[in-house]
Parts: sequence; structure tokens; C-alpha cells
Amino acid sequence: MNGVEALYQQAIKDWARADHGHGRLDAPAVEATLDNPLCGDRVHVGVRVEAGLIARFAQETRGCLLCRAAASLLGQRAPGMSAAQVEEAAAALAALLASGTEPPAHWAELGMFAPARGHPSRHKCALLPFRALRQAFDTASATR
Repeated sequence: MNGVEALYQQAIKDWARADHGHGRLDAPAVEATLDNPLCGDRVHVGVRVEAGLIARFAQETRGCLLCRAAASLLGQRAPGMSAAQVEEAAAALAALLASGTEPPAHWAELGMFAPARGHPSRHKCALLPFRALRQAFDTASATR
């Protein structure tokens, strides 16, 4: 399998196609939109936080398969997460991309991004949805 085939392996395609959490929330508590100017990826997230946990999450993502797969993963996994858990997942993905560190067992899905390690320009694509969600949490904390 060549580098591009490994980068866009079936798991990435499946998660991107599933597009979990796609859409917009009616009256979200907080929203965040981030762009990756290098490749044109754009992620918009809407979040409702209750008792420090994500009660509702929605995302609209325009971008490459890596960005869309990461947003879809959050669309499925974000509800019920705390800010610390979002940070843990983002840090695990960043470590996997930077040094090949295995993701924690409870975030095994992050392993699908391992082929991107050899493509540093694509790291921001996979991390963008996590950064957008962290920014939304930061906004929620600041407005309390």
C-alpha cells in the first residue's frame, strides 16, 4: 500500500462518510468555527454544555477525508465528554501524529490517523475538529 492509500485507508473513508453529528444545533450554547488556511478545511461546531459535560454536539465540516473523519469521530464520541476528556483525546491524537504514541484503549479509533504521521502537513487536518471543540469549551467557560 503506498503512502496515499495508507493515509486514506478504509477506516478514514468510513468515518468521513458516516458524518456523525452533522448539522447545526438549534440555539447552541456556544459555537466555534476554525479554518486551516493551508488546505481550506473548515469546521463549525455547536455545543450545549450541562453540568460540565457536552449534552449536545453538532458539526459541519468542509474539508479533506482526515478532517471529516475526525469531526465524525467527535460527532459520535463528544456527547457526555468533559473539557478534560476533550483535551485528553486531542493530546492523544497529537502525540500519535508527532511521535507514533499509541492512543489510549478507550480512544482506539484514533489509531486510524497513524498513517498521517508521515505527512506533517496533514496533522492540522486531523486536529482541526478537536481544536474547534476545545475552543467552544473555552468559550463556554468564559461566558459562565
